Amino acid sequence: MHHQPCLLVDWGGHGECAWGYALPGVDPDAFTLLTTLGKKVLTMMHPTMDRNWKWVLNFRAVILMLLCHMTSALEVPLDLPQPPTITLQTPKDYIFDPRENIVIHCEAKGKPKPSFSWTRNGTHFDVEKDSKVLMKPGSGTLIIDISEEKAEAYEGTYQCTAHNEHGTAISNNIVIRQSRSPLWSKERNEAITVQMGLSLVLQCRPPAGLPPPVIFWMDNNFQRLPLDKRVSQALNGDLYFSSVLPEDTRSDYICYARFPHTQTIQQKQPISVTVLTNSPEGERRPGFMLPLGPTSTKMVLRGETLELECIAEGLPTPEISWQKDGGELPSSRVYFHNFKKTLKISNVNEDDAGDYRCTATNNMGTAQHVIKVTVKAAPFWVSAPRNLILAPNETGILTCRVNGEPKPKITWFVNGVPIENAPEDHTRKVEDDTMILSSVQSGSSAVYQCNASNEFGYLMANAFVNVLAQPPRVLTPPNQVYQVITNNSALLHCSSFGSPIPTITWFKDSQTSIKNGDLYVIHENGTLEIHVAQPLNSGNYTCIATNNLGITENHVYLEVKEPTRILKQLEYKVVQRGMNAVFECKVKHDPSLIPTMTWLKDNGELPDDERFEVGTDSLTIKDVTDEDEATYTCIMNTTLDQDSASAMLTVIEKPDPPTDLELTDQKERSVQLTWIPGDEHNSPIQKFIIQYEDLLHQPGVWINLTEVPGTSTTAQLNLSPYVYYSFRVLALNQVGYSQPSLPSHQYRTNPAAPDENPSGVRGVGTEPGTLVISWTPLTGFQSNGPGLQYVVQWRQKDVEEAWSSKNVVNASQFVVTGTPTFVPYEIKVQASNDYGSGPEAEVVTGYSAEDLPLSAPDSVQIIVHNGTLAEVHWEPVLSNSVRGKLKGYKVYYRRERGLLEAEEETDQKEQVLLFSGNHSKGRLPGLQPYSLYSVFVTVLNSKGEGLPSPSKTFETPEGVPGPPSFLNVIHPSLDSLTLVWGPPLNHNGRLIGYTLKYQPVNSTSELGPVKIMTFLANETTINLGNLNSNMLYKFYLNAKTIKGSGPMVTEEAFTVMNTTHTRPTLETGKVPPVGPAFGTVNTSVSEDSAVISWEYFGHHKNVYVEYIVENSKEDWKKELVNSSHSHMVKGLKPGASYRVRVVARDPADPTVHSTDEVLVSVPAVPSRQVDIATQGWFIGLMCAMALLILVLLIVCFIKRNKGGKYPVKEKEDAHQDPEIQPMKEDDGTFGEYSDTEDHKPLKGSRTPSNGTVRRDESDDSLVDYGEGGDGQFNEDGSFIGQYSGKKEKDTHEGNESSEAPSPVNAMNSFV
Repeated sequence: MHHQPCLLVDWGGHGECAWGYALPGVDPDAFTLLTTLGKKVLTMMHPTMDRNWKWVLNFRAVILMLLCHMTSALEVPLDLPQPPTITLQTPKDYIFDPRENIVIHCEAKGKPKPSFSWTRNGTHFDVEKDSKVLMKPGSGTLIIDISEEKAEAYEGTYQCTAHNEHGTAISNNIVIRQSRSPLWSKERNEAITVQMGLSLVLQCRPPAGLPPPVIFWMDNNFQRLPLDKRVSQALNGDLYFSSVLPEDTRSDYICYARFPHTQTIQQKQPISVTVLTNSPEGERRPGFMLPLGPTSTKMVLRGETLELECIAEGLPTPEISWQKDGGELPSSRVYFHNFKKTLKISNVNEDDAGDYRCTATNNMGTAQHVIKVTVKAAPFWVSAPRNLILAPNETGILTCRVNGEPKPKITWFVNGVPIENAPEDHTRKVEDDTMILSSVQSGSSAVYQCNASNEFGYLMANAFVNVLAQPPRVLTPPNQVYQVITNNSALLHCSSFGSPIPTITWFKDSQTSIKNGDLYVIHENGTLEIHVAQPLNSGNYTCIATNNLGITENHVYLEVKEPTRILKQLEYKVVQRGMNAVFECKVKHDPSLIPTMTWLKDNGELPDDERFEVGTDSLTIKDVTDEDEATYTCIMNTTLDQDSASAMLTVIEKPDPPTDLELTDQKERSVQLTWIPGDEHNSPIQKFIIQYEDLLHQPGVWINLTEVPGTSTTAQLNLSPYVYYSFRVLALNQVGYSQPSLPSHQYRTNPAAPDENPSGVRGVGTEPGTLVISWTPLTGFQSNGPGLQYVVQWRQKDVEEAWSSKNVVNASQFVVTGTPTFVPYEIKVQASNDYGSGPEAEVVTGYSAEDLPLSAPDSVQIIVHNGTLAEVHWEPVLSNSVRGKLKGYKVYYRRERGLLEAEEETDQKEQVLLFSGNHSKGRLPGLQPYSLYSVFVTVLNSKGEGLPSPSKTFETPEGVPGPPSFLNVIHPSLDSLTLVWGPPLNHNGRLIGYTLKYQPVNSTSELGPVKIMTFLANETTINLGNLNSNMLYKFYLNAKTIKGSGPMVTEEAFTVMNTTHTRPTLETGKVPPVGPAFGTVNTSVSEDSAVISWEYFGHHKNVYVEYIVENSKEDWKKELVNSSHSHMVKGLKPGASYRVRVVARDPADPTVHSTDEVLVSVPAVPSRQVDIATQGWFIGLMCAMALLILVLLIVCFIKRNKGGKYPVKEKEDAHQDPEIQPMKEDDGTFGEYSDTEDHKPLKGSRTPSNGTVRRDESDDSLVDYGEGGDGQFNEDGSFIGQYSGKKEKDTHEGNESSEAPSPVNAMNSFV
């Protein structure tokens, strides 16, 4: 048997467990419980005694749980002896249908199986003697066949008795009655005549039926008569009219009675009512038709429904209200019916007794009636007796606790016999509602009955006392597997039976004894509860049941599973109609549980529609419609738990178009438009757009007029004259614009004079002697009326003359002829129509046509500043000869030829500079030295250029030459190499020779002494000898004219055969080209070290040399070298090969630059085998050889250090602003390479990145330079254009210094 745990934390004063089990024999004042369990006696006083209060708080839960256990283990296995227990019986009041058999139920169980007998009307009912009565086999249920008998013969009071050798149980007294539906007595209803306004009652008075009939009123057509506040049906079925009206006249007021059991309907004779209107009653204050008088009484039984009604008459019809004097109506149980004329209170209790006041009110006054309600009670259980199973010598208590009004009388029976008539038993003691059975013995089992009755009814209950001596047995099935979700409570059942009651103990995994505590609770019915189950609680559990007659055990298993969880809540969806909606429902669950996903729509099943696609963890709704709007729920179920999530789907769409457009408040220049908005489709309307169509001027074209917020449904529209308006409205929401509404009725405005003049009025001359006046014409909408024309007026400015005028129709310009050249005019254009002229027009200034300038600039002079810059001066023309707006002056110049005879002549493009405004000079930059130029000047106005000035020529002086075109190193050897170079592309004068400087660079970046060589202009090669082997050399070469030395080119190279390929640096200081950060990597190797050098063009400051032994799996070793371009790696193993690379990193830049790996092989050092012979000559020889080898190694090491490599060229290329280090005065060298962290280049000479020399004496302003021929100009003459014509990128400005060139001066001149 499965026992419910009885957790007792409350003392109800009636001896009840928290879960409703009775505590037999508990007295509210004091009780004594004797138990043989554990041979202990527990005595406890009621907690109302203060001195025992604390003790009771500590122990009362324990005691009450014990009592609950004693009374909850009432079920005896059916294989054990036990008295009868009635399991099914017919209700006390049984009304049967005479058309069917009578069935009186009586079922019982017991061991041995009980036998049954019946009494009828207090005497034995011999079932076997009545052939119409059948008792079902194995049961006490009677089946009475009344098909051929009078049903009244079997009416009466029946009682069933179930008996075996251990006791007798009896049923309730069952009253059997036949249902009745008698006919209405024949009567003739008199016709009723009543004056209009009076009250009226139509009585129904149906025949008494069993059960009572249901009453309703209908007419001859079987239509229910309408009921309202004026006409209502009372609880007794009568029809009440508070006041009659003419429409109440009819001859078919029919009352019907429906009898529920027989489903028959009886009809009363129709009642005729005639309402007279000749002398109607006037208004009057209310009066009560039901109940009569100021007060009445009502009795109701506890638990039933209280029904109170008040029906009032009066004119106008009164309103009814209810209140309870001295209290409030129970809002949760009160209901109003029949237009508040009936008050119902369900499940009445003692607190509902009192005075209820109903008030009838109309405009003539009020009336009140008080109903005094008393509440009585048939007997009801407080604590019914329960079955007891006792071991021999145990003590038990039966309690029959009831209540009622009046107080019920309690009577005890034993085996159906009144206790006072039963054989005397000294172990039995009756104290009112309690029976104490002390030290019971085997064979004293019996069934006890408790009967409680008062005038309103009775209660009767059976409770057996079964005296057994049984060893324990576990009723829970063995090896049962319990599964529970983590963090939930787990209940492992150990339902047992035994007498005495067994003691239950639990073990986990057959070893650990489980005690009551925070984690575990062992309930008195044997159930083990784990409050918060965790995976570690999984395992095998054993329960052991023990009493003094034996011991038994049972095994169960607990599996704690992971919970099912929806990982992410469904998202609220707003979807446009016709689009797809996707709800995702991703779930995590215990892998051993099989989940089932269910989707609901508004808590119902999904529609059977192929548009709904359920995926593994998603729901897709395709082509969404309005009907799909709902709340969608994802439910993930397993056999143990579930989780769910819900989200709304809102379907939105463009709004429906507005409807019912109406024009109101119509005026000359305004009208009010109203409309009814269309359906928003779940997206609020943001605004309304009002459009109009001008049916007169632009039919078919709708133009936006105004817009209003989405909350408005009206708009005040400003109108223009002479327009045939038709309006429509569009609504805008989140999705888009609605379709336009249907157009409104046409609304025409009257013509009027124009409100505005044409815009864009201007006057310009296109041909000499003309002035073209133009404007933007008004639209038909702007015309305001028929007959639109333009009054064009003009006159010469600053001249006293009258306005000339011309009326122009259907045109937007007018040409005035015979005007002087470029003269200002005042112009105005005014609109007019048949209804008047527009406002006064504004005056606009225009100019008549221009003509080409008449004269050319005079007195052109050229001042040559240097070889690249000249200045042109001219005499400005007179203003009257410009004949238009002066734009400026154009200077045309071209290089005719160079001044060297050997220089090839090329066709030079003419260059143009524009000097805006009234200038008289301008500078010509970018000239080529030692050249012949021609120049002339023109004046410019808006019409074009005037005549050119006479052409002038000028020569530019010599300048410094450009850099040599190339410098290459060829045929390098151990101690020599050959230099080859080319002449400058731009000589810029007569070339007089070249200067070559070169110096060595050692491995520590120090510069050696400088050697200088000069060459004639026709020499372009030199073979340099007596150089050091394996040495890096740096070369500097520049060309010279009489003006000085030009920019130099540099080159560097090694005097070894495997020297890296070098690149010429034509223009020093250039920014390295975009490309790889690293260039070539060079290596040189000694016995245990290697020198690594590289080219590097990046900006990273953290540069590392990384190396690793070839074919090794070790990590790369790295050494920081910072800004150096070479590094010596020491400590290498002789005979080993290394993979080497150079890597650049910068914390601020995630990009890592790296060279290709280079294989470096360290030569093996021959092992020195020393003979350990003892001869002295051999030892001396070995010492001498060792000394000699040591000297050789030192020499080789020194020699090798002199040949260190340093990539000077790349270092110079990577920097644009080198500092110039003048030569030392004592030895004429250029100093040494620097190796600082800011990457400074060699302390030697550098040329500018653009190959030019800066001029220190120039202070020219940009204003002195002209603009390119294609450029624009400003009137202030500022330079905003660009040079036109061919520009030589290698043109260099000349050096004005006449000082003889020297290496020091040449170096210092480079910036």
